[in-house]
Order: sequence, then structure tokens, then C-alpha cells
Amino acid sequence: MSGTEVLNKKINEFKQGERVQGFFLIKTLDLKTANANGKKYLDFTIGDKTGDISAKLWEISEEVEKEITKNLIVKIRGTVVAWQGALQLKIERIRKASDEDHVDIDEYVQSAPLKSEIMYDAIHAYIDEMTNEDIKKLTAYMFEERKEKLLYYPAAKKNHHALKGGLLFHVYTMLRNAENLSNVYDFMNKDLLYAGVILHDLAKMDEMDSNELGIVNEYTLEGSLLGHITEGIKKLEVVGEKLGTDKNILMYLQHMILSHHYEPEYGSPIKPMIPEAELLHYLDVLDARMYDMRKAVNETEPGQFSERLWSLDNRRIYNHGEI
Repeated sequence: MSGTEVLNKKINEFKQGERVQGFFLIKTLDLKTANANGKKYLDFTIGDKTGDISAKLWEISEEVEKEITKNLIVKIRGTVVAWQGALQLKIERIRKASDEDHVDIDEYVQSAPLKSEIMYDAIHAYIDEMTNEDIKKLTAYMFEERKEKLLYYPAAKKNHHALKGGLLFHVYTMLRNAENLSNVYDFMNKDLLYAGVILHDLAKMDEMDSNELGIVNEYTLEGSLLGHITEGIKKLEVVGEKLGTDKNILMYLQHMILSHHYEPEYGSPIKPMIPEAELLHYLDVLDARMYDMRKAVNETEPGQFSERLWSLDNRRIYNHGEI
């Protein structure tokens, strides 16, 4: 294998058996001990703009152990292997990127397909069109005060929209669907529906600790003990009191946040009891699942099944290719 040509490839182009090299971002890194021989090895998740892949370095030097850390751009050479139905990279050589490499970090970070500033302005346009002053004022306040973080925060640590600007992308896509469906189900209050979409996941910025690359290293203490639903209704209560929001409107919006996961095992102690809350739940589920479906198809060869996806009820997704 050592004589095999080394190819410069992006992660979504990797094929089993190839020797590849390139620059990648280390997203996770764990020092582990092999059961077979008791030797230490490094277990990575590395990524570029096209995706992520698990990687392992079986022979590690003291220099590598000290210098190689998370959230670092590195140059890697290795062999693509298959492990339990998924591709993995067996690392042969690894080093930190240097200034002479002229690496643009944005080329190695997965980001939403639209610029965050464009999505932020598009979402704000929905707020500007609201006619109920209490809903408009409350939503604008909560949205605007989190702008700095919103421009880079993901919507999850893993699975759907776990990328830079992912939270904005999730909200933006849901709003577009909400606009279309509210024209079909025209008995709904659009202001309430749009506000619920915009506010329902804002507290994820308190639940997760993300860096400016959109990478979540861990959940916060509040996130682990309370979760974003509880944090969300608490924040809404505080801001609503500050702005003098109508009590019923505040209650309706809290109910939408509280019920949007639908089931107790997913964090919602109560199911939707108003139409806007019911639609919010399905908009949320639809957007999350279609994001994961698209990702699975993009990472799977035509005519093949993906690996099993926990976020999609452990299903394998089939890429039927062009029809």
C-alpha cells in the first residue's frame, strides 16, 4: 500500500482503499488505549466543508500527543478503510498547518449554505411584517439581543443543522415552510406561528457551548440539567415581564416552546393545544428530518444505502440517484 498514489481529496470524495492527503479540521480528539496490546492511540473526528469522518492514529509520538489538539487545522496523510459499514481514515502522518500553508479556515468548516447575515436579515423581515405589537416587540427583542451568537451557532451538537450558522438556517427554512402552510391552513395566527418558529430554539445558545466555528465541545451545566425548552420559557418570562407583554400572548408562546418536542421522553411535558403549536412541532420535525435525509443521500453513492442513522429511527437511507 505504501507505493499507492496519494490523492488530494475532500472527505465526500473518499473511497475505500485510497491513500489520501489534505488539510482537515480536528473536531473531536480522544486519547485511548487499545484493548489488544494496551498501546495508546488517538481517535479523531476530522472535517472539511464537505463532511466529517472518523480517523485513528495508531502510532503516536510524544510530540504529536502534545501538539495535536481539537479545533486545529492539520495536514493528514492516510488510507481510507471500512469499519462497521462506514468509511474511516487510518492516519499515517499528521502535522499542524503552518503559516506557509496559507490555509483559509472557512474552507474546512461546515457552514450553512447561505451567509448568516443574509439569513438574519431575511428572518428579521418576518418580524417586521408582524401586526401584533406585543408579539413583534417581544420577538424582535429576543432575536436582536442574540445576534452575535446567532451568526455562528449550530442547531445541534450532532445530527441536524450541526454546522456553523445552523440555527439560523433551521429557523429560516422553517419560516419559509410556515409561510406556505399558513396560506393553506389560513385559520392560524401568522404572527404567533412565526414568533414560535423564531423563538423555539433560541435557548440552544444557552444549552450548548459552541465556539465561533460552530463546533459544540460540550453542553453547559444549565443545558444538561434543564435543557433548552426549560431555559426558553424562563427567558421568555423574564423578557415578557420587562416589556409588559400581554399575559395571554406570553402564555401562548411559552406553550409553543414547551410543547414543540411533543413527547415527554423528548423534553415536552405537554402536547400542543393550539393549532400554531401543533404546526410548529411538525415544521420542526420536517426540517430536521429532511436535513438529515439530504445529508445521508449526499454522502451515499447512487444505488447504495447509507449507514444506519440514529436521528432517523436507525433507518438506512437509499440514494436512488437520478430518475
